[in-house]
Amino acid sequence: MTAEAPIETPSAGRPVRYTTVAVVLHWLIAAAIVFQIILGWRMGDEPKGPATYAIFQLHKSIGITILLLSLARLAWRLFHQPPPHPATQARWETIASKIVHAGFYVIMIGLPLTGWIIVSASRLTIPTVLYGAIPWPHLPFLPELAAGPKHLWHEIGENAHGLLVKLTYGLLALHLGAVAKHQILDRDAVLGHMAPGAKPGWLEPRAWLAAAGLVAVVFAGYAYKPALKAKVPAAPADIADAQAGTPSAGPAAPAEAATAVPTPITPPAETAAPAEPDKALKDPVAWAVAKGSTLNFSATWAGDAIEGQFKRWTADILFSPDAPDRSKLTVSIDMGSAATGDDQRDSSLPSGDFFDTAAHPKATFTASKFRKTGEGKFVADGVLDLRGVKKPVNLPFTLKIDGDTATARGVTTLDRTAFGVGQGEWASTDQIGGKVKVNFAITAKRK
Repeated sequence: MTAEAPIETPSAGRPVRYTTVAVVLHWLIAAAIVFQIILGWRMGDEPKGPATYAIFQLHKSIGITILLLSLARLAWRLFHQPPPHPATQARWETIASKIVHAGFYVIMIGLPLTGWIIVSASRLTIPTVLYGAIPWPHLPFLPELAAGPKHLWHEIGENAHGLLVKLTYGLLALHLGAVAKHQILDRDAVLGHMAPGAKPGWLEPRAWLAAAGLVAVVFAGYAYKPALKAKVPAAPADIADAQAGTPSAGPAAPAEAATAVPTPITPPAETAAPAEPDKALKDPVAWAVAKGSTLNFSATWAGDAIEGQFKRWTADILFSPDAPDRSKLTVSIDMGSAATGDDQRDSSLPSGDFFDTAAHPKATFTASKFRKTGEGKFVADGVLDLRGVKKPVNLPFTLKIDGDTATARGVTTLDRTAFGVGQGEWASTDQIGGKVKVNFAITAKRK
């Protein structure tokens, strides 16, 4: 028979294993750290796009979770004694064990903190929403710093985070190696400290269960695929109500569509009576945009389609199909209202890297000339002012007028880079395509 090291028994108030709370926290944090490592590798290897962006958000959520669990475990540790080291363990092993355990607290708290610094000092003011549901604040004072100091803090956070990641690899190797040594070579009760009831030896089921759990977490990290939102959230009631104003109140903002792609607008059940002679459209007349009208956009990100819309916009329309050369149109768009169905991605659009709404809160399309290109087909020749850059834009659309109701649908393609939408690393079209389609579906009432 093989001799075994003596299994500890309670002495001087020392327990034979960790408490149940400590055991649960240990395995939760261990699984989260391994899962985080896999997500981190994927973030570095996979192309930028909606999926990688979602993985990054989950990485932040799990990081904060590890921070909170680690602080809870540290507090618990201060008031609950750990089990003693094996009686046969060499003094150098005891010292090494304490150093490794201290190192784990450094990385369990330090990695989330440095990640928090990186996010708080980022050029993109992307909020952290834990698991898409719980808002988490940035660290105080960092977001308000000037560009120079803010960049310095960002660099400090990134460098420290990278060093702690490397330290994590070393600590995991030492920890797992020590567990194997105690379980297989020393045949003592160390595994039983965190796996209650475990016996020494390589045949112990709890040891194999822990190994299987490690493999399962690694597999889950690679298999995880974020559920990307395909729809834009419905407009709040107050926006919809504001859009339903009377014609005399002037143009109203459009209601948000249920999906990013506008659905066909159904004509009224009863066809309006033919226009009276005094209502003939020989001269341009004013039109008020009705509830249900939409202004949408679409782009590509790493080959995936991104659909979105603007929640708030107004249109001043003076138009007659019989007098297109004297018709006029002004559309004012609140650029901060862009929505793609992902709150965290949407929060980055107003930043200086994209729409820069702090300096340019609105985009304006102005057309003072229309051309008729066919039956019910027109082109508005105008100028788009976006981010302070003015470029000519031709907007083709179809039009149908029934009495006092008009329905119009149109689409055009813009080059975002021509307007400076996408600065720094986002200026390249490798990840976010340069072409952006803008389409609208409008119902309007004659004033």
